[in-house]
Amino acid sequence: MEIPSEKHPLQPFLPANARLLMLGSFPPKRERWSMEFFYPNWINDMWRIVGLLFYDNKHHFEVMGEKRFDCEKIVAFCREKGIALYDTACEVRRLKDNASDKYLEVVTSTDVPALLRQLPQCSTIVTTGEKATDTLCALLHVPRPAVGAYSDGECEGRKVRLFRMPSSSRAYPMSIDQKSSVYRILFEYLGWL
Repeated sequence: MEIPSEKHPLQPFLPANARLLMLGSFPPKRERWSMEFFYPNWINDMWRIVGLLFYDNKHHFEVMGEKRFDCEKIVAFCREKGIALYDTACEVRRLKDNASDKYLEVVTSTDVPALLRQLPQCSTIVTTGEKATDTLCALLHVPRPAVGAYSDGECEGRKVRLFRMPSSSRAYPMSIDQKSSVYRILFEYLGWL
């Protein structure tokens, strides 16, 4: 029996002022969500990493006493900074019943050039994991950077710099402090830290 495919449950988040396009692979199953936004899984550390770097508080984007993130606070932060978010796949098959990138089969890749056309100020892209990096590198014909490094490329005549960051999943074998120090490279490059 063929495994059914899943279409992306969220629309791309594309603030007009975005200078950074952040691309993961694909959201976890909805029952793992703690909010209706990107990196929604309570045990994913993306918003803790961002809280640590920008506010010196990994709990900054959490709703105190509840196991969920403050979606409004995160959206406001991303709008203010100019962070666009989506994923490198808009349709996948889960080969196992989990959120692991290892068991995601990309059915349809995201049209990243179409996203960039809506983001005139954006020339920096970050991938947050191996599957996202591999998918984007194949799409844009950009050399695959090492974790914490970048590669320069071009998309429809626009120069783009692709940073590869470690996965914010707890399955990735780095502490939150180690991950934060790698993400700092990206945000310092943008002049935000």
